[in-house]
Amino acid sequence: MNPITLDETMLAQGVAELIARDADLAAIHARLGLPPLWPREPGFPTLVHIILEQQVSIASALATFDKLRALVDPLTPDGVLTLDDETLRGIGFSRQKTAYVRHLANAIISGSLDVNALETLPDEQVRGQLVALKGIGPWSAEVYLLMALRRADAWPAGDLALVVAAQTIKGLPQRPDTATLIEIAEAWRPWRAVAARLLWHHYLNKPT
Repeated sequence: MNPITLDETMLAQGVAELIARDADLAAIHARLGLPPLWPREPGFPTLVHIILEQQVSIASALATFDKLRALVDPLTPDGVLTLDDETLRGIGFSRQKTAYVRHLANAIISGSLDVNALETLPDEQVRGQLVALKGIGPWSAEVYLLMALRRADAWPAGDLALVVAAQTIKGLPQRPDTATLIEIAEAWRPWRAVAARLLWHHYLNKPT
């Protein structure tokens, strides 16, 4: 069975199904309407951007990513490998993320990762190929599935904004751990990526 790919129409369908099942998600929708799709282009640049987003703020990651694109345009694996470590550190790369992006670039150049082929693979195969790479863990793989490939059932359970939003809307006494968040999201299959967008919508527009 082919995975569901989200566009605006499928996003609206997923929201309609979820709010019929879950009063807490329905409350988000009633207050804020449909969440954005937040799409990203599949490919090497988005994987680099996701690596940069690990453990830092969205704004900080974007600032570094924009500086990288100013140096390498178009942003390609070969282009990134022309930059030395000092240059990358100068625009905000940590030593660790420098190594991760170099590993990713070499994997694509060598053919060990066919980034274009990911678009046609089932979710589990995409996850497997991505987490096999140094520096791409489950969260990064799920975000790529969710935003770049727009798969309807991706679920980045370790995402802090999802944790905080889920605690709030579910009235939990403490932040849910990853296992608890995965358990909560089981009720949202096969639209977990739609639920994630609703939760992010809530997180970014918290009631005052």
